[in-house]
Amino acid sequence: AAWPSGGPRPADSYLRSEAIIEAALKSGAQAIHPGYGFLSENADFADAVKNAGLCFIGPSGDSMRRMGSKAGAKELMAARGVPVVPGYTGAEQDPALLAREAERIGFPLMIKAAYGGGGKGMRIVRSADEFAANLESCQREAQNAFGRDRVLLERYITHPRHIEFQVLADSHGN
Repeated sequence: AAWPSGGPRPADSYLRSEAIIEAALKSGAQAIHPGYGFLSENADFADAVKNAGLCFIGPSGDSMRRMGSKAGAKELMAARGVPVVPGYTGAEQDPALLAREAERIGFPLMIKAAYGGGGKGMRIVRSADEFAANLESCQREAQNAFGRDRVLLERYITHPRHIEFQVLADSHGN
């Protein structure tokens, strides 16, 4: 059966978490799979599903909040002993401090938007004299794309071997 959740615009339909939860409850569903869009990364939606007595198929709201920024995820992994690329993930975003951190890290380095992805808010900086202009440009793009201009800095690896992990867990500690 199909359950309408609103109008044709995303803001009027599939982004209306209360309408989705209401439809799930009316239909007798026991769980909600948020798909692979906005609601799959929305910690408040995950919490609302749980609070409605339904199972959210995906990470908990708490996990999303801890892993919601690259800086937070990197700090969490480093604290657990996972090797990470050298860099700066701090909340202090003063341009002079970031320039000092860039010198400490060394060049080339990457400036990345702390929130977001898809290649937006990323700049490779090959020397100190390129840093200030790239920082400003990256922060502006991050603000426009993700609503936050926080960045992190990390050593740029010119010939990386990319390994990506998907971590699966259940609600029983597995």
